[in-house]
Amino acid sequence: MSDKPGVYTLQSPTPNLVVEKEGTTARVIFNKMVRMNAVSLDMWQAIPQVMAMLDADPDVRVIVLRGAGDKAFVSGADISQFEDARANAEQERLYSQATDEAFRALENVSKPTIAMIRGVCMGGGLAIATACDLRYAGEGATFGIPAARLGLAYPPQAAQRLMNIVGPAFAKEIFFTARIFSTEEVLAMRLVNRIYPAGDLELYVRDICKTIAQNAPLTMKTAKISIDTLANSAEGMIAQELQLLVDLCSNSEDYAEGRKAFIEKRRPVFRGV
Repeated sequence: MSDKPGVYTLQSPTPNLVVEKEGTTARVIFNKMVRMNAVSLDMWQAIPQVMAMLDADPDVRVIVLRGAGDKAFVSGADISQFEDARANAEQERLYSQATDEAFRALENVSKPTIAMIRGVCMGGGLAIATACDLRYAGEGATFGIPAARLGLAYPPQAAQRLMNIVGPAFAKEIFFTARIFSTEEVLAMRLVNRIYPAGDLELYVRDICKTIAQNAPLTMKTAKISIDTLANSAEGMIAQELQLLVDLCSNSEDYAEGRKAFIEKRRPVFRGV
């Protein structure tokens, strides 16, 4: 039981991922404020278990994903683990397996999912948001994919999810510039559904959850499957050559330089090798 009336804390595989239930709404909270809610391996691995649990609960009609506090939704993958868990192509494949399973769980859960975004939403955080059905942001939230500043390739499936939402041109702009985008910019790209005043975001999302919960679950499930199937009709047809390019980045000197520069808090010097 949570300390908030009517809110129940459910069992989670890791304390870094808090799961709450309030009426017909479940909340999955990325709970690592010391690292701006950056997602560590234990959190990626917990997502499929949590989604399966919530999908099996007949009382849950809608699932909200959010970050703890108000400074970040998710600031990205926890880069402090990169040297130990993502230093080369083989380690990257194992890590990617965990993230792939997490994203599949988010996409395949039969119930509507909402990303409630306050503060920073970067890299892996943006990938999590695009795996959700709906995205609502508070004013002042910031978005971006800094992979090009690190020398790390973005998984093709995640790139496809982003492209399905914003289109090829905006997806390329996000990747090529690796810059930070404002809420107004991502709204223009249709990356988020709506923007609300930051202080009122939670109230608006609660109202949206109530509206969704009143609608027919089977209708929503059918609509979700139909739309996702049409949007991802090319899924599974990604050429093997794309994975080879991802591996090339993971094994590159530039990726090693990007990690080192991040730790040393300096601008990386990339050489394209």
